[in-house]
Amino acid sequence: MPDYGHDLLFSANIVPHAQHADAVVATAQLAERAGLDLVTFQDHPYQPALLDSWTLLAYVAAATGTIRLAGNVHPLPLRPPAMLARAAASLDLLSHGRFELALGAGGHRDAIASMGAPRLTPGQAVDALEEGIQIIRAAWDTDAPGPIRFDGRRHQVEELRRGPRPAHDIGIWLGAYQPRMLRLTGRLADGWLPSLPHLQTTGKIADGNAVIDEAAEEAGRSPRDIRRLLNLGEELPPAQLAELALTHGISVFT
Repeated sequence: MPDYGHDLLFSANIVPHAQHADAVVATAQLAERAGLDLVTFQDHPYQPALLDSWTLLAYVAAATGTIRLAGNVHPLPLRPPAMLARAAASLDLLSHGRFELALGAGGHRDAIASMGAPRLTPGQAVDALEEGIQIIRAAWDTDAPGPIRFDGRRHQVEELRRGPRPAHDIGIWLGAYQPRMLRLTGRLADGWLPSLPHLQTTGKIADGNAVIDEAAEEAGRSPRDIRRLLNLGEELPPAQLAELALTHGISVFT
């Protein structure tokens, strides 16, 4: 039974309905009063019925005081990594260390392209995500010497000044399902954030953990460096939650 050594957290994922904006914020405040640890919002900016997640996250950060905040998840093709690093660090500073950065490679390719972003193949999208994580971490590393120079296949930055440094070590969580994304999670990420309805069976969690753990060890990391999160999609009985925690190492239930 894997024990990755992380505190158990409970989260609410709130649909960011644009026509019910006040209720969205009120629900986040209710989640905080109820003692939940984290609130997340899906990020599908090509859906006009939804609020922009970054605007919403900043607004909710100002309207709350203790609950942690994250997207679920941000599609990297719509957020240039250098700008994303600035936005994440700024939100973390403004919220006094309550923001975590959850990323995806961008699975809705047609919708993403409709907003003017490049249409990438799945393989190209994973390449772009890996490069993006490197740029984001470099931007936060204000102790490193000199500006950032990065000449990748999908992303380039030249003489980019580092900073600001976030208020805390922001976790980078990846929404990952396929083997290459799982290996990337093991090599570079701080958390794995799949959805149970997409996985369909809890056995897929064990399979994913195995790939992540192996990739982490090959990269000289400990599997304990990667938190395991899970979007439930439906209410589960406490016994099943306990099984997910004890058998599969899940430490964040949304």
